[in-house]
Amino acid sequence: MYRDKKILAIIPARGGSKGIPYKNIMDICDKPLIAYTIEAAEKSKYIDYTMVSTDDSKIKEVSLKYGASVPFLRPQEISNDTAKSIDVVIHGMNFLKEKGEKFDYVVLLQPTSPLRTHNDIDEAIEILMNSEDDSLVSVCEVDENPAIMRKIKENRLEPIIKFTGENLRRQELPQVYIFNGALYINKVSMLLEEKVFVNEKTMPYIMEREKSVDIDNMLDAKLVELILKENGND
Repeated sequence: MYRDKKILAIIPARGGSKGIPYKNIMDICDKPLIAYTIEAAEKSKYIDYTMVSTDDSKIKEVSLKYGASVPFLRPQEISNDTAKSIDVVIHGMNFLKEKGEKFDYVVLLQPTSPLRTHNDIDEAIEILMNSEDDSLVSVCEVDENPAIMRKIKENRLEPIIKFTGENLRRQELPQVYIFNGALYINKVSMLLEEKVFVNEKTMPYIMEREKSVDIDNMLDAKLVELILKENGND
């Protein structure tokens, strides 16, 4: 709880994964991947309830071991490849509401972002809840500016973004950011009314690029292991 507002953390973790089988509980430095996110949520000063939403009994077992609540197995209609995260979150909120648990804010924590810490979570909560805005999303700087990127059309190179000036130097380009998938924080009322995590008023929470690795393949997993080992696996 922060400023008398009750905060729910939802960790979505379905069993199916096209790239890496059982990715959410794969071993990363002798610990299941999802454990890093559960532990970060549990260490948060402000999160009141940490829930894993999964359709898989193995993931449920691992999640319970590391301290999360898993009060249901997610229905298959919101567990397939086309399922939207917003539907998963609303389903989880409604389930808890029927059990008498009501919250003011929801923090969506994807288990594929294991380098996000409890300090990141708490700082982001403070930033959002000391503002007048309804939502916040974590971002990081991009490696390459889209202004220097090109698409190929009819065997010709065309710019993705057109600037009025010519021959812009890299240092003159505007800094741009990308969602890193680590944190989404929203007022419950916004989620229920708009059914989106991000709108034109969403605040950014800037994270370091080395904390922003989102595991999508084995190369990402190896990079995370390297970073964790260099940091003492803390």
